[in-house]
Amino acid sequence: MRVHLVDGTFELFRAHFSHRPSKVADVNGALVDVKATTGLVASMLALLRDSEESVTHIAIAFDNPIASFRNELFPGYKSDEGVLPAIRAQFDLAEQAMRALGLVVWSMNRFEADDALATGAVRFAPFASQVRILTPDKDLGQVVSGSHIVQVDRIRKVLIDEPKVRAKHGVSPASLPDFLALVGDAADGIPGLAGFGAKSAAALLARWGTLEQIPDVSAHWDVHVASAARLAATLSEQRQDALLYKKLATLVRTVPLAESLEDLAFNGVPREAFNELCSRLGTTDLRRRPTRFRADASDP
Repeated sequence: MRVHLVDGTFELFRAHFSHRPSKVADVNGALVDVKATTGLVASMLALLRDSEESVTHIAIAFDNPIASFRNELFPGYKSDEGVLPAIRAQFDLAEQAMRALGLVVWSMNRFEADDALATGAVRFAPFASQVRILTPDKDLGQVVSGSHIVQVDRIRKVLIDEPKVRAKHGVSPASLPDFLALVGDAADGIPGLAGFGAKSAAALLARWGTLEQIPDVSAHWDVHVASAARLAATLSEQRQDALLYKKLATLVRTVPLAESLEDLAFNGVPREAFNELCSRLGTTDLRRRPTRFRADASDP
């Protein structure tokens, strides 16, 4: 039995920037661009009928809003600022749409969607043959474990297991937050330390594993790193900054998710709720796409 955990925020943005034409619908008396939500619904229906994925247990996580405790720790961390209004306006609608498909929805505000995915992955891994985290987001690489907890990049049709994380970044999944702290992560607003690149960071972390273990003095570095003296001085002077960046990059694995594994069981699309959703979105095409409805059509 596999557990599928979906990065809903990524899927929503992906749907908005797809080649589909814009879609406007009357939602609660206002004309709203629902292209992203409609595309998200289509994407999840495709996943549910994918025979290779064979979905039996599934949850989808969203950032709503794009803010978390990390913004309190570091003002430059990513937020809703700069998000297109057309996408931001669909955050609630997207979650409602996923519930109308019969999916468990994790709506995050204090934590991030990535934290929910990480928590779900480690919580349910002991009971599943495999946990598949559906996102190409490199942050989730830190919870990848062997071929048991993996990422799936649906766009490129690539499975990312532990060897692939190591091959891409040069470090183990456990060292990925340390790696991002050194090199930075523009997508999350983490600046990193000046001068550190992927090669130098990977060399040091492959040797010492964590930021805390890297010596302050380059004379104690027994691996070859270009500009070692300068980098060691930078790390020594800015170690506290680096440790903050590591905390920002480290996913929380203890998010208080209410659902049990049994709650994640997909029992089919609830027909009435789905038909209401299609009417709300002004689409007839999606009505024909579900291949499995719940046995009890009145099931919420």
